[in-house]
Amino acid sequence: MSVAEKFRSISPAEFFYRNKEIAGFANPARALYQSVRELVENALDATDAHGIFPDIAISIERDQNKAYVYRITVKDNGIGIPENYIPDAFGRVLFSSKYVLRQTRGLFGLGAKMVVLYGQITVGEPAEIVSATINSKKIYKYKIMIDIKENKPIVLERSWWQNKTGWHGTMVKVAVEGDWSKARQKILEYIKRTAIVSPYANIVFRSPDGEIKIYQRVANILPPPPREAKPHPHGVDLEMLKAMISETKAQTLIEFLSDEFQGVGRVLAERFISTYGFDPNINPKNLSKDDLEKLVRALKEFSEFRKPRADHLSPIGSELIKIGLNTILKPEFTDAITRKPVVYEGHSMVVEVGIAYGGAIEPLEEPMLLRFANKIPLLYDEKSDVAWKVVSENIDWSYYDIVFPAPIAILVHVCGTKIPYKGVGKESIAEVPVLEHEIEEGVRHVARSLKLYLAKKQKEEEMARKAITLIKYIPEIARALTVFAKANPEPIQAEVLESKLFDLVKNRFGDSLKNISSPRDVVLSLE
Repeated sequence: MSVAEKFRSISPAEFFYRNKEIAGFANPARALYQSVRELVENALDATDAHGIFPDIAISIERDQNKAYVYRITVKDNGIGIPENYIPDAFGRVLFSSKYVLRQTRGLFGLGAKMVVLYGQITVGEPAEIVSATINSKKIYKYKIMIDIKENKPIVLERSWWQNKTGWHGTMVKVAVEGDWSKARQKILEYIKRTAIVSPYANIVFRSPDGEIKIYQRVANILPPPPREAKPHPHGVDLEMLKAMISETKAQTLIEFLSDEFQGVGRVLAERFISTYGFDPNINPKNLSKDDLEKLVRALKEFSEFRKPRADHLSPIGSELIKIGLNTILKPEFTDAITRKPVVYEGHSMVVEVGIAYGGAIEPLEEPMLLRFANKIPLLYDEKSDVAWKVVSENIDWSYYDIVFPAPIAILVHVCGTKIPYKGVGKESIAEVPVLEHEIEEGVRHVARSLKLYLAKKQKEEEMARKAITLIKYIPEIARALTVFAKANPEPIQAEVLESKLFDLVKNRFGDSLKNISSPRDVVLSLE
């Protein structure tokens, strides 16, 4: 006797409820780290992307009665969330303001919702959200859970009060199941690396052990905010094209091409249409299935479209990278480069590379690799990342006078609207040839700068050794010369002669003697 299969659909919330590992919530340690990461990234996107210098406060508290429960609070001074959007922003999976073509730290519309969902299924408590938009006269507070079956918010409590201080931003409190002892190192490293690429932010972190980490703002400039951009013809597929046509107000194909795509003006649209034999006056909504397929192939094939612009991206910038590396790692040398935009599957991408050497950096058997994608630190799956391949396999460090163990750190930042991650965890980037080439060229550029610095440093050290050899004999030479000069009507003092001889040597050897003020310093150091 056969039994009929039962069919039903499930909501996005139920899908991620059943498959929380996909979003990085595989175990209590990883989930605690992922929760902090998602909330901090939301806070930063609400600030620096809108021209606001971030003030971010993060705390994790251990529940007094349940050792496995941790309460995470993240507060920012960002643009806030309009009151009518707060429930959906935290209670409806795949509801987001990030579904536009511009660079953001998050992308999938999960973020805070997944933290709320994970807390709900492991601890059973609602999330608490407090928010106020800029110039809002009221501050709103919600307690929210998620209806998993229907993928919609359940508002348990709503309140408001007068905004007497003019505060704007968002504060999120969530209780989740976690394991601080195993997550501690990753969370501390995540916040440290976030501070490296956000030296314009104030970040304060309080751990469950009462440990406080403070990263103060050391830069008064922000990266350029990303601007929303139109799709590029080389980056569309059939479904995207259908969606664009359904939403366009253009009445003709030539208007549609010139109005809805970047890199396409009216003259170029006319040339494209004539090349492929399309009717310029047809309403795009009347295109047949075959016409749409032909149009997609033609858009990808036509080589005269201008390259995608990069104004929808927000690279960190070489100056901020150097400031961040100097502040956090305290090296003796830093350099950085922001490469020119390149194109991957019709999308612009920008690669940035920084290098730090010496100082407080601990010598290691291989370079310390700091990986970032859209300003997000990537801490897992390091050795499967394209940047690791470049740094450990493609680069011969001996050519740059680096002998391991060496105190060297390499920062690699990839920004784009289509990062080729290797998996859904978004922790490593695939070995895409154009990306590998850009990273390698960036690393070679900063490595050459380091090689020049080391050569100059070695030359100065050699000069200093020669100078010190001369200086240590100056007191004896001065005494000897005063003996021979006794017949001179004007007596010569040994101290004056010492000073004159020292000035001659110092003028000859310059900066290599900048820490030596007199010959006696050399004599005493040798003794």
